[in-house]
Amino acid sequence: MSRIGKMPITLPKGVTVAVNANNVVQVKGPLGELNQQVDSCIKIGIEEGSVTLQRESDAKDHRAKHGLYRALLNNMVTGVSTGFTTEQELVGVGYRASNTGQQLELSLGYSHNIIFEIPSEIKLETKTERGKNPIIIMKSIDKQLLGMVAAKIRSMRKPEPYKGKGIKFANEVLRRKAGKSAGKK
Repeated sequence: MSRIGKMPITLPKGVTVAVNANNVVQVKGPLGELNQQVDSCIKIGIEEGSVTLQRESDAKDHRAKHGLYRALLNNMVTGVSTGFTTEQELVGVGYRASNTGQQLELSLGYSHNIIFEIPSEIKLETKTERGKNPIIIMKSIDKQLLGMVAAKIRSMRKPEPYKGKGIKFANEVLRRKAGKSAGKK
């Protein structure tokens, strides 16, 4: 049995789960509504205050999907009840971030500023304080979309291992390397 797949998903107060004929799961909560297509090999049982997932057989593909869909549905329930937040920090001299609505403007040391359009499902906020690194704060109910956008922003200037310059997550610990002079004796 999948250790993740067999755990029931407890539903917080105010969250409802419905499954339609095409195996599309709809989760509604105080923050919004999310939909997810579930493979036909996974059966979804909705009981009082919890959701359970069962698989057809012990085939490798079915076992993999059992844990996957349980994790996706759990993220949907958490998203519509509390939401997800990610913070990214711009480390480097002259690196700046600002937003006008859903457009994020980044100055990352290139010859031009980068303008990145953020999807409407994500709430965007930038903080710039004197003496501190600029911070990009994104909030959403969709964990998949939030992670994908955050990874795309990070890929525009990944942190380098010597000085740590670039875009990093707020709680990320970077592996630092010693420079040239440390290697010689």
